[in-house]
Amino acid sequence: MSHLRRVLRKTSIAAATILASIGPPAGAQDMFDHIDLNSPAMTTAEMTRADIEALIAEAGGGPVDLQGRRLSGLDLSALDLRQANLANARLNNAVLQGTDLSGARLDQAWLLNANLEGAKLTGASLFGTQARNANLVAADLTEARFAADMRSADLTGARLDRLRGGADMRNQSMGLIRAVLQSAELAGASLRDADLSRADLRFADLTEADLTGASLAGAELAGAVFDRALLADADFADADLASARMVDVRDRDRARNLTKARNADRIIER
Repeated sequence: MSHLRRVLRKTSIAAATILASIGPPAGAQDMFDHIDLNSPAMTTAEMTRADIEALIAEAGGGPVDLQGRRLSGLDLSALDLRQANLANARLNNAVLQGTDLSGARLDQAWLLNANLEGAKLTGASLFGTQARNANLVAADLTEARFAADMRSADLTGARLDRLRGGADMRNQSMGLIRAVLQSAELAGASLRDADLSRADLRFADLTEADLTGASLAGAELAGAVFDRALLADADFADADLASARMVDVRDRDRARNLTKARNADRIIER
């Protein structure tokens, strides 16, 4: 990470901390107030890697069921967990580096500080997933269903093409369930045709990201960095761009509704 990006990231995190202290409306994803993250239930494992390898072998290429299992801290790198049911599983601080989680169900799973560098999550479901500070460098989330909390996660160089991260406004009785990438690192990420409508990307670093055809309609983008990002056909309708930074962006003239976005006059361009 360059010196400039480190400075921007530190500034973004500090700003996000100030913003959080103001007290934005609590949503359904804010689950931390009444959970002891240091309890054994959140920090220990009830199985070993060998146990999971045995389940994979027993499944004979079929999906394994690990729903609700305590797997925090385990090294599950490079395992074949395609189509696995990991709903409600606890995987905090787990190592899933290079793991194949294509089509896996990770709804309401806990992945705080987990290492998913280079993991394959194509078509996976991450609804209500808690993955703050997770490492998803170069991970592949193509066509994933994404309504996860990944604030401060590192998705440098990740693939999020055709990501289904838009908030479902038909199912919001418990508050706005949406993609949360506040202060996330998305530099160099590919988000071609991704749906991030109404997502929270405040203070996210999207330097040199490819946003071709992405929907950011209604998204919270205050303080986000878009320097040298590709914006062709990206839709900014009703997005909040207060103090967003857009220096040397590419195909700005082909972006949709950019000038009609909220606080478009407050974009930082130099």
